[in-house]
Amino acid sequence: MNETVRRTTTPAGDPAWYVSNYDTVRSLLADRRLGRTHADPANASHYSKSVIFGRPEPASPTEVADHARMRRLLSPWFSARRLAALRPRVQQLVDGLLDELAAGIRPVDFHEVVSFPLPALVICELLGVPYTDREDFRRWSDEAADMEDQERSLRGLGALWQYVSGLVAVKLDDPGDDVLSALVAAHRADPDAFGLDDVAQLGAGLLFAGHETTVAAIDTGVVLLATHPQQRDALRRNPDLGEAAVEEILRAALPDPVPVRASGTTGLARWTNADVEIGGTTIPAGELVLLGLQEANDSPRLVGDSGGFDVTRHPNPHLTFGHGPHFCIGAPLARLELRVLFAALLDRFPTLRLAVPPADLQPRNESLTGGLAALPVTW
Repeated sequence: MNETVRRTTTPAGDPAWYVSNYDTVRSLLADRRLGRTHADPANASHYSKSVIFGRPEPASPTEVADHARMRRLLSPWFSARRLAALRPRVQQLVDGLLDELAAGIRPVDFHEVVSFPLPALVICELLGVPYTDREDFRRWSDEAADMEDQERSLRGLGALWQYVSGLVAVKLDDPGDDVLSALVAAHRADPDAFGLDDVAQLGAGLLFAGHETTVAAIDTGVVLLATHPQQRDALRRNPDLGEAAVEEILRAALPDPVPVRASGTTGLARWTNADVEIGGTTIPAGELVLLGLQEANDSPRLVGDSGGFDVTRHPNPHLTFGHGPHFCIGAPLARLELRVLFAALLDRFPTLRLAVPPADLQPRNESLTGGLAALPVTW
């Protein structure tokens, strides 16, 4: 049996290959022979019913150039300088949300009061999206991320794109200092290569990814700290561990006994555009490969002999944000939000704990981004 790669079945029930070895996953993340496109997407294996990362996009001769343009347009908005200027505003938002948490009747749903609003507020300010529309784009994002109901996913993504298209139309006449306005300016500079549909599609993707994934990370961090009091107390005694603690939260998964669906193998979906040899096994072009980021993040290659949740872990080269040319461009923003939030949270709520047993928490198993349906806490 090849321990590096094995055959498996996706959550959609389609055949795929699964890779979880840390070094192999890291290498494949940067391998251009794997990507999100396919020469015959209609007949390719699907990862899930979600239209977001659940199936491949049609192959395009300009995909490499399109990706490079996207990185070039967005990189300035996630630069160290830009995020340093944003940090006081993130702190202000965190303080306000924690005020709401303190004023709530216990137990309080942390997911509803803090985990969702913080990333939504931040990404709205960055993109130039009205926060008053949060319940709408939250609903559409939830629908788009549905891994089990394809019609619901299509409906949600369509509504999200239509919403962002409306915002783009406004930015054409009334631009601001925000990402959508910058994308509109890029369209004006080269309308043939970067159409308004491209602007709306990229904007919708940023709106979705900019809050959904960070919400799940915040949920996970709260559960991990609440269920590992020694680690939480170590962090409180030494706030300098804050950066390492955030990296460990990003590396780790929801702890047992939080129930997690085991239907189909989960991982980051990539399709081969050429034959790829992995551990002596040749995977033909057109096959679906699942990169097991979580299992790779838990491997002895990364954690050594000190498995489990450890806020002192350093270095911590986890693969949560990917690796190589497709490394998550929003990673610095997510890290900023998590660092500011958890530093303030432990300072103001040193006795924060779960209000229900971990086994009673309900994960969003149908959602691509995971997280929890609710997170009742007390203190």
